[in-house]
Amino acid sequence: MTSSPTTALEHGGRTALVTGASGYIGGQVVPRLLDEGWTVRVLTRRHGSLDDRPWVGRVEVVEGDVGSIDDMRQVLSGVDAAWYLVHSMDDKPDFQERDRAAATHFAEAAKEGGVSRIVYLGGLHPDDEVLSPHLASRVEVGRIFLDSGVPTAVLQAAIVLGDGSASFDMLRYLTTRLPAMVAPKWLDNRIQPIAIDDVVTLLVGAGSLPASANRTFDIGGPDVLTYREMIGRFADATGQRRPVVVTVPVLTPRLASHWVGLVTPISAGLAKPLVGSLVHEVVAKESDLLGLVDVPGGLTDFDTAVRSAMQTVEPDTAPRNLALTGAATIASAVLGSLATKPDSHWYRSLDLPAWQPPTIAFPVVWTALYADIAASSAAALTAYDRAGDREGRNTYLKAFGTNLALNAAWSVVFWRSRRPWAAAAHAAVLTASSADLARRAHPASRGAGIALSPYAVWCGFATALTTAIARRNG
Repeated sequence: MTSSPTTALEHGGRTALVTGASGYIGGQVVPRLLDEGWTVRVLTRRHGSLDDRPWVGRVEVVEGDVGSIDDMRQVLSGVDAAWYLVHSMDDKPDFQERDRAAATHFAEAAKEGGVSRIVYLGGLHPDDEVLSPHLASRVEVGRIFLDSGVPTAVLQAAIVLGDGSASFDMLRYLTTRLPAMVAPKWLDNRIQPIAIDDVVTLLVGAGSLPASANRTFDIGGPDVLTYREMIGRFADATGQRRPVVVTVPVLTPRLASHWVGLVTPISAGLAKPLVGSLVHEVVAKESDLLGLVDVPGGLTDFDTAVRSAMQTVEPDTAPRNLALTGAATIASAVLGSLATKPDSHWYRSLDLPAWQPPTIAFPVVWTALYADIAASSAAALTAYDRAGDREGRNTYLKAFGTNLALNAAWSVVFWRSRRPWAAAAHAAVLTASSADLARRAHPASRGAGIALSPYAVWCGFATALTTAIARRNG
């Protein structure tokens, strides 16, 4: 574990430790603590992850791992209150064990170091239902802290409304990208969202609670809504048409998370814990913390929180990109179709391999592949836009255009020039171009790169088939 001497500052008063400072909520808790007069120490795996934070020069940055008991003992030394704002959001099978071990190490080190307060942000949940694995893990982490012997405040929230919150981003993209959607029936469960500013205010205020406060606190905004209602209210607050939402009883959380990963930039692995929490009704059962922590002006309503968050969001370029890739793909498909003549005398005269697929397979497969090319390429371009990688976007566009040109030209070479060997060579170049397209998509969007792989495989099959036709016909 290392500390950054260039950013460590000497301050009087209380010392706070914030884990997860590179994350969305932790990154906002830090400056609020500084404004409240705390001396702040932040823990991160890698110092560079904080380089873009405007407050980095005002805090002590310590590199370490919450999974290491030795690191936790060192970083918690001399700390008055600690904010534990990390939890696993991946889909790896051992995330519960990792969360449990890290929380146990942190609790033990806090007890040994004489820390007077732990503040943890968990999730709202019902008391009498089987919870999703991620939500259950967050409940378990909170219980570890409450049983640690260190006075702990476990704040439990549902959806956090703010630019950068994954749950807010999911709501935003589903509302803005889809004119209609098929959704699980539990979209009608009640949820109590809360604005990010209110979450930060309550988290910071919880650090000054009396030592006798060792408990959970439910926190939520003034509105209790279903997810369907939130979609409608989001559309109203941002001046859009409300999407049509049709619920079905057969969409499981896992299937729903993959669907979210398909239509939004949120990965299926991240969407899974977000979707898993929506299976339950998550409504605050009490509001006791409001009697202990002042929230100036009161809690923020849903519509105000949405409008505030949308003031800072980056424009969503996905619709524009999909229109671009869709139009280009359709043009390529039309040109290729116009050149194709499976009923021509020349084609009927060929000696075709016995293993050739039935004729109907080609339009069916190619229709699916064209849709895949358009959607996956739009996703890759949008990912490049979000990363601000203009060069990567332009390079991908050139590869995309070249591939579609080769795609349409193959039909011309095979059907119009009637030269099977030239068509086989052309198909080999198209296969290489398709594989290159998937490779270029992968750095920006792993899902888009994987989704383009069947296209490259099919082009490889077309190469083999065209080569076989050339050989049989001399």
